Amino acid sequence: MAARGPYAKGKAKRAEILDVALEVIARDGYSSATVKHLADAVGLSQNGLLHYFGSKDALFLEILRHRDELIAIEVDAENRDFAENIVDRILAAVDEEVASPGMTRLSLRVTGEATEPDHVAHEFLRARYEAIRLVVSDALSRLQSDGQIAQDADPIAIAALLFASWDGLQIQRMYDDTIDIRSHLLYLIRALGIATRTSPNPFDPTQPL
Repeated sequence: MAARGPYAKGKAKRAEILDVALEVIARDGYSSATVKHLADAVGLSQNGLLHYFGSKDALFLEILRHRDELIAIEVDAENRDFAENIVDRILAAVDEEVASPGMTRLSLRVTGEATEPDHVAHEFLRARYEAIRLVVSDALSRLQSDGQIAQDADPIAIAALLFASWDGLQIQRMYDDTIDIRSHLLYLIRALGIATRTSPNPFDPTQPL
């Protein structure tokens, strides 16, 4: 029982650090994602900051995990209108990432480094990709059941292609900020036969040819 107080305080401090980190990176950009900058922002020494996470890589992992947890609450994939609005949700997420280049750069950096199996973020990112593909493919399967996607389409393949394209376009945009991720991804969505609010369902027999 005596350990509960210090544990609770440590957990609260970690949460505070992660909240501040998201704010700092959103405000000051990728260059702010340093241990010194983040430590200064929460009034700790660099060693004091890392005490709560163990290493710089673990800190960056927890920043990404914390951001994902906040997004998951907002997205609410269990909501019954999630599938119906899946395209709008994907495009809204793209818009948010384009508006937050600091977080995008941090995410791409960690994702690139974590391809090594022994990296602290490797398992988190592997599971993250798997979860994203599953959530989106499930939503697409529901649309397919409603006749909004061709019956011979493969929702699992479509989900993988969408997010492979998203990742690739993000990387290209780091070198050329004229790359329009939203329009390119919307082109792919339509080419894959997924209806959008501005593009009618191509498999609806009531629609004129």
